[in-house]
Amino acid sequence: MWKHRLSAIGGEFVSVERETAFQQERLPETLRHARLVFLCGVLLNTLFLLSDWRFAGQTHFWVAVPARSGVILISLICLLATRNVASFGRLQAVMVTWEIVVAGCVALLCSSRSDIALFVMLLLPAIYMIVVPTRFFWSVASSALASVALTAGYLLPGPLPSTAFGICLAVLVSNIAMLLFVVRSNRLRRLEWMATQAERRANTELAESRRLFETMFKAVPIPIVVSRRDDGQIVDANDAANRFYGLDDGEDLTQYRTRDLLDGDARRLIQAELDRTGTADEIEISTGAQGRVRRDAMLSAVTVEMDGSTRIISSLVDMTSRKAVEERIRLAAQRDVLTGLPNRALFQTTLDAALSRAEASGERVGLILIDLDAFKEVNDTLGHEAGDAVLKEVARRLGKAIGEHDLVARLGGDEFVIIAPCEKDRHQPSRRIHALSRAILDVLKPAMGVSGRVVSLRASLGLALYPEHAANSTDLFTNADLALYAAKAAGRNRATLFIPALRADIEHRVSVAREMRSTLEVGGLIPYYQPKISLASGRIIGFEALARWQHPTRGLLSPASFSTVFDDAEIGIAVGHVLARQIFADIAGWIAQGYDPGRVFLNLSSAQFAQDNLAECLIADLSAAGLAHDRIGVEVTETVLLGGHGDRVSAILSDLHRAGIRVALDDFGTGYASLTHLKQYPVDEIKVDRSFVRDLERDPNDAAIVTAVVQLGQNLGLDVTAEGVETEAQAEFLREQGCAYAQGYLYSKPMPQSRVPWFLKKHGGRAASLGAAVSAALKFA
Repeated sequence: MWKHRLSAIGGEFVSVERETAFQQERLPETLRHARLVFLCGVLLNTLFLLSDWRFAGQTHFWVAVPARSGVILISLICLLATRNVASFGRLQAVMVTWEIVVAGCVALLCSSRSDIALFVMLLLPAIYMIVVPTRFFWSVASSALASVALTAGYLLPGPLPSTAFGICLAVLVSNIAMLLFVVRSNRLRRLEWMATQAERRANTELAESRRLFETMFKAVPIPIVVSRRDDGQIVDANDAANRFYGLDDGEDLTQYRTRDLLDGDARRLIQAELDRTGTADEIEISTGAQGRVRRDAMLSAVTVEMDGSTRIISSLVDMTSRKAVEERIRLAAQRDVLTGLPNRALFQTTLDAALSRAEASGERVGLILIDLDAFKEVNDTLGHEAGDAVLKEVARRLGKAIGEHDLVARLGGDEFVIIAPCEKDRHQPSRRIHALSRAILDVLKPAMGVSGRVVSLRASLGLALYPEHAANSTDLFTNADLALYAAKAAGRNRATLFIPALRADIEHRVSVAREMRSTLEVGGLIPYYQPKISLASGRIIGFEALARWQHPTRGLLSPASFSTVFDDAEIGIAVGHVLARQIFADIAGWIAQGYDPGRVFLNLSSAQFAQDNLAECLIADLSAAGLAHDRIGVEVTETVLLGGHGDRVSAILSDLHRAGIRVALDDFGTGYASLTHLKQYPVDEIKVDRSFVRDLERDPNDAAIVTAVVQLGQNLGLDVTAEGVETEAQAEFLREQGCAYAQGYLYSKPMPQSRVPWFLKKHGGRAASLGAAVSAALKFA
């Protein structure tokens, strides 16, 4: 094409329009170049002018100063003139003017015929030809003009030096060499410019094509995702894909990798198909960004080479609605209607399958039975709708606590079960089942609001492992149930792992319960009494009644030996009733003999509070025994207050308190919410647990706790009794702190009712000296 042809002589475009376009596009660069030339002219000649002052007074000085000043002046004028230049033609006029004036001034300098003048004769034409960016014609003309002017300035006036011919020849050869260089440079610059123009056009066309492709790509209604094969980073996605994944405005799938959207099994399946055939067709997956709704889809993918790397282009067909319909049909047969959890049938099927897999792979399977503590109370007090709401919330929380491969099911009522794969190493305890049980207890701990009431969700957990604890699903379930029973017996709201001894323990519990029923019929359950002493006066102000079982073969047993009977509400109520009547009869007998036993406290168990009319029964028994209400008090532990009968316990204690029966909070400080209990329940007295009193002489922490409890009682107007006092130093410390009462072996061990009159007579209603009290306690224990 003739417009792209270059002149053979000057190396410029033959087309004037083409050459003008070339120069105009390069104008900003040419302007910077010209300004730099003018600035260098000013700076260099200023330095030369300063150097020429050493010739002051000589003939050369009067030639150099005007010439240097002329160069500086014209350079400054041209530098300022470039400020308003808008075309290459005007800039070239400024540069040619500068060249002509500078050539004249430098020719005047060359008249000195100095050695440097010879150098300048060759240098200045080279600068005009190579450095100053003018058209080829003006480059040649200005260089020739400068060469003639400088040569004439050097050689004239005569006489001519002997080297005149050589000088002229050197100038000519120099100009010819520079001419050839300029021709070549012109051609290369324009060829480079044409190549740049061609690349620019190609990039523009490519960009337009890319924009068209991207527009079509974005507009396709099928979700399409492009990702890198090596690391799964998503590099592009259309609008349909962003909508499919439910991304908000401003978000983009390029922030994710495929592992953020697909689970490991799906990625491995897709990758295997791509490795085998290069494509993956109609693979069903579940996909979704973390924290967003997951969707079911049919995925097809293909690998392509793009930008020097392998990319995977995936298309998705939304199958969420179809899957939802299928899931609803499946759930109807395998899910609990209320909670949506797997039902007993699905649980059994899943457990059998899990044990079969475990047998083949050598893995372990954990089973966790969950029973809500005191759920019946929620139904009884708040109604079945509230109970259903609690069960739904428990199901939701359990779903949050379990792992991806675990299963939680509802067996019925308030019973739930979890199947949890555990570690393969059967020679080490399973950390996973214990961690999961802790997570379950933690997730159930926060209270929830139901029907305008606050309900605390607590549960007992029974744990068993296959194959350590059972060889089949039936035995595994049975053993987990035994562990659950043990957890309830140990105080509830805890997890217990099955051990073989639990079977023997269950048998023992059954045996103890059977024997206790017989004992209640024949009268083998008796109270023992431990005196309560006023630390201020030393007087005996009352007793605490403690249960003892006169076993026919094992002898006298303390409550620790038969505490399991209180797990059965029926037996627990019967035991409390028998003891209360016996205690009241003993008090009435002592009073009839002329003794004053003070106030006798009896302990109420958790089982007794299951009896709605407990307060009425106790008051009725008092009246039947002919006793005043100020003759007795009741003690409850925080275990009773935390037993899930909160409202009932509060109502019963309030009735007793109003009737003049004192209420003492036993084992204060060892529970979970003592201060809350002091506010919530009608408490008259708090008892410092023996575990704090025992070491208060040696342990500053125990001493501080005791002091704090005593001060708390004083501030709240409550009496404080210290249990387990065994030394005079302990009694003295408690007295100094202001503790009101004390119990312990320092004064007496618990004694049968027949010893109480003797004890009261021996001490005349007053405790003897501490040393004598110790001796008496040891003698009559």
